[in-house]
Amino acid sequence: MNVMTKVDELTEAAPANTFVETVTMVQHYTESLFRFRMTRPASFRFRSGEFVMIGLMIDGKPLFRAYSIASPSWDEELEFFSIKVPNGPLTQHLEKIQPGDAILMKKKPTGTLVNDALIPGKRVYMFSTGTGVAPFASLIRDPETYDKFEEVILTQTCRTVAELAYAKQLVEETKNDPLIGELAKERLRLFTSVTREDYPVRGRITTLIESGELFERLGLPPLDPGTDRGMICGSMAMLKDTKAVLEARGLTEGANNKPAEFVVERAFVG
Repeated sequence: MNVMTKVDELTEAAPANTFVETVTMVQHYTESLFRFRMTRPASFRFRSGEFVMIGLMIDGKPLFRAYSIASPSWDEELEFFSIKVPNGPLTQHLEKIQPGDAILMKKKPTGTLVNDALIPGKRVYMFSTGTGVAPFASLIRDPETYDKFEEVILTQTCRTVAELAYAKQLVEETKNDPLIGELAKERLRLFTSVTREDYPVRGRITTLIESGELFERLGLPPLDPGTDRGMICGSMAMLKDTKAVLEARGLTEGANNKPAEFVVERAFVG
């Protein structure tokens, strides 16, 4: 299968309304997870938490998938966190990229996991599984998030301990960031759980919410629509189940045109 990964090749073949950008860094965490960074077009603007279509030219045709932008809106580069899907139409090629390779990116970002879609509150919970942590990687590095909320709680549930590495690295780097490190040290908390290996916290996030263990471990009261906000990103089953748990506690789903107590993202990679 012919995959174009060089800048000159993609620039000639790229569809209209598409940027051609250069990979600057690739880091593999497990056999199924990796992140990469690439150049950012000078004209590209987005809100932290949004996603964009990125892709490669495969057999002479562009193939795109939706990817949450993991870098904050102020970053000079763009970062993405990806799963490797065996025989995935795009990811089986994307996982082989190297610094210097080229990536296609459509010019219009979108998404609901943005601060604008939530009404003001005391704290925000960012519920994620697997690569669902990507939009929150953007949001926890955005000063606007700390302007809007006193407490920022990032949760990630994965099957194995190794899959938590990106989130842990991310939070540590954020707390040491010269721009927002002081804010993050005081207000950002990471809560992780695992479902298939021994770990201090075992179980799905919905179970931990319903049992109260999440709040006991954090030393916080149960979810309250008067003070708490939520953002959800993960698998289809996780989205459905977590949404139901939040609604059962009185939180209402919001959107860009109608902010409320929680929002859900539905962009997936394959």
